[in-house]
Amino acid sequence: MDITFLAEYAVPLIIGICLCIGYILKNLIPTDKVDRFIPLIMGILGIVINIWLNMAFTPTILLGGVLSGLASTGLHQVFKQFINKDDV
Repeated sequence: MDITFLAEYAVPLIIGICLCIGYILKNLIPTDKVDRFIPLIMGILGIVINIWLNMAFTPTILLGGVLSGLASTGLHQVFKQFINKDDV
């Protein structure tokens, strides 16, 4: 199954904002209770930001927001692996 078409729905601005806010949340409240909700928070935040940017709500905006919010959590993990690789 080819899911590369989802890349056209990713919004770099939303990914960046969610990445920064997710990083702040993770380091501001360093408990596992919050960590498990970060993807949910970023997905909802991505939707809200995308609605705000477009001043409309359509399925495309919903998909772009949630995809960008969740992509920020994956991007955080990539950065974390890259940074930890240099420490070894």
